[in-house]
Amino acid sequence: MNKFVKSALLTGAAISALTAPAVVAQAQEVSEQPAATQVEEVIVTARRREESLREVPVAVTALSSERLALTGAADVTVLQQQTPNATVQVARGSNSTLISFIRGVGQQDPLWGFDPGVGLYVDDVYVARPQGAVLDIFDIERIEVLRGPQGTLYGRNTIGGAIKYVTSRLAPEPELMLRGAVGSDGQLDMIASGSLPVGDYLRIGGAVASYNRDGFGQNLTTGADHYDKDVTAARVSAELAPTSNLFFRFAWDRVEDNSNARHGHREVAGAAPGADVLPGIYDTRSGLGDDNYVETEGLSLTAEWTINDMLTFKSITARRDGYTDTVIDFDGTPSPTLDIPAYYADDQFTQEFQLLFNGARWQGVAGVYYLDSHAEGAFDTVLGNLGVSIGTGGFVDTESYAVFADFNFDLSDRLRVAVGARYTEDDKTGFVNRATYLGAGQTPLTGGPAATPLVQNTLYTNSRSFSEFTPRISVSYDLNDDLTGYAAFSQGFKSGGFDMRGDALATPDTVDGYDPETVDSYELGLKGYAFDRRLTFSSALFYSDYQDQQVTTQVPTATGIASFVDNVGASTIYGAEFEGSLWLTDFLTANFAVGYLRAEFEEFIRYNLTTMQYEDISDLVVVQNSPRWSGYLGVTWTNDLLDGQLAITPSVSYRDDFSQFEFPNPILDQEAYALVDLSVVWTTPDQRWQLALHGKNLTDEEYRTGGYNFPGALFDNSISAFYGPPRTWTAALQMRF
Repeated sequence: MNKFVKSALLTGAAISALTAPAVVAQAQEVSEQPAATQVEEVIVTARRREESLREVPVAVTALSSERLALTGAADVTVLQQQTPNATVQVARGSNSTLISFIRGVGQQDPLWGFDPGVGLYVDDVYVARPQGAVLDIFDIERIEVLRGPQGTLYGRNTIGGAIKYVTSRLAPEPELMLRGAVGSDGQLDMIASGSLPVGDYLRIGGAVASYNRDGFGQNLTTGADHYDKDVTAARVSAELAPTSNLFFRFAWDRVEDNSNARHGHREVAGAAPGADVLPGIYDTRSGLGDDNYVETEGLSLTAEWTINDMLTFKSITARRDGYTDTVIDFDGTPSPTLDIPAYYADDQFTQEFQLLFNGARWQGVAGVYYLDSHAEGAFDTVLGNLGVSIGTGGFVDTESYAVFADFNFDLSDRLRVAVGARYTEDDKTGFVNRATYLGAGQTPLTGGPAATPLVQNTLYTNSRSFSEFTPRISVSYDLNDDLTGYAAFSQGFKSGGFDMRGDALATPDTVDGYDPETVDSYELGLKGYAFDRRLTFSSALFYSDYQDQQVTTQVPTATGIASFVDNVGASTIYGAEFEGSLWLTDFLTANFAVGYLRAEFEEFIRYNLTTMQYEDISDLVVVQNSPRWSGYLGVTWTNDLLDGQLAITPSVSYRDDFSQFEFPNPILDQEAYALVDLSVVWTTPDQRWQLALHGKNLTDEEYRTGGYNFPGALFDNSISAFYGPPRTWTAALQMRF
């Protein structure tokens, strides 16, 4: 099936484009108003100011709230299906931790102190930690995915790209929306949102959502649901416009995740009782328990002052806090063979000032940015077969300062040049405490009884500073009124740091930390409209030189687990992307995306625990989470029905073979697969009532999204995998007042 789906999917966009002239001609013959089916102009804020997508010399996928609703998008992981060359999914062993890769660049490890490679922004506020970042989609305007390094305007940890979650502005009139959904596996979701004007200048509003679902599987040891969902989210905002040139927005949000802990499915049988391979991929026999709690909370204040027609001043002040208390049973058995109880905590304060310019033939933004963050945590590695537990704890404090500017100049009516740069300086202090204790139980680092370590593996505090200048330059040319081509060079930078798992006895250099990594990216693009503006598309060719790449690996040893975070060397990444929308007829629309990606290590320097030397093993490794082909094709048919409009959207997304880690593993690596979805949505003309039915993964495809690899007798062959959701159905009713 996958070969057929791949062929159909990856050629579907090209076939649509090639057949569009004939389809358009036919549609014009039968339609009295062909302009009604033209694709609307898409507005994005990829360069921190509102612009037409066609004019932005950046590869951007923009998904509106309407499109997300028509496809039944539940959370931000839907971006993986509809964005070329992107991996956006729930992290292994978690319910709401996000991992993201774009064009082969990202970070899988969500441990405190490790910086992501793809930046996440909620209304221009940077979310530094991935815990609780699998944002449910409600009360939003759109989501933008910026592909390629965005170091000039978005900072040090957008080396792969950025995801922008843009919430809705409050309505000028009183508004109330209620939505309820029921579905398979006991799904029950409730969402309410609304806004209310108070006088002429003030609007207040908010939204609250509750998401509940029984588990796809079961913990056969405790009887608890496994892969369930129990999430509550809320937002409150107030918008004040005392004069025509002043605007203030205060926003508060909170998410609580009480879903049960998620443990992996054993892929290989072990010797311990209950260590067999269960037939249900969502089942477990974990004896560590089901307790899991995640909370995130944020406050922000945005102020805008329109000084005159040319200048606007903007201030964004924000604070975010997060806490996670969880357990991960790596071995998936009642025995404490390899159990990991853990907690994470973080807080951050950010301040950004921007000055936006809008001249007759030039536009731009300049600003300063400050971040003060603290991330800490602790976890135990309980090794029952050795009768010991390794406690690991510590923190990382970060102060980051940056100045940036980006300007666009119209050299003629068709030719534009954009130049930008950012200077960033990070000051980091890390503390790492790693100790081995006798007994397979809780250590003092996670709240256990006081005890003297059997071995003090690591105990140090160190500080380092990292700085980088990241430029960007692009040239755009309007081939005609509908087509724009561009060429761009940009550089990304991800800060260095300290390995919170580092074992100084096994790897003495860990106390020195690791260096930053950089990407030099070159891109050619063509964007615009065709066929009487019935087709809108974006295409790009890119090449990236990835240097000093940070890679996290964990290696089993005779006495436990050794962790490495190394600047392993370099890789080259290149590929192509093509995405867009096409009005085939007055009643039929197609949305498509195709990505091609080649990523290869040129150098991979690894510390050999036996020889105690560094060696190049680039011929043994691959770039993780980088399928060669990815694609999406969705077709929406609309027609009038029962005094309303019916929209039916079948879709298919495809991901080629990919490796879960840098070291290929035939047990854990995922073969190519396709997901088939179907959505049926009926809406009244006044948008007051909406009925929807969404089916996901209709072929019930089994596919891995992550895994852990700890083979050998010491860990009882603890090779486990985590899987994406099975076939699900959801029926929803929405009312607006």
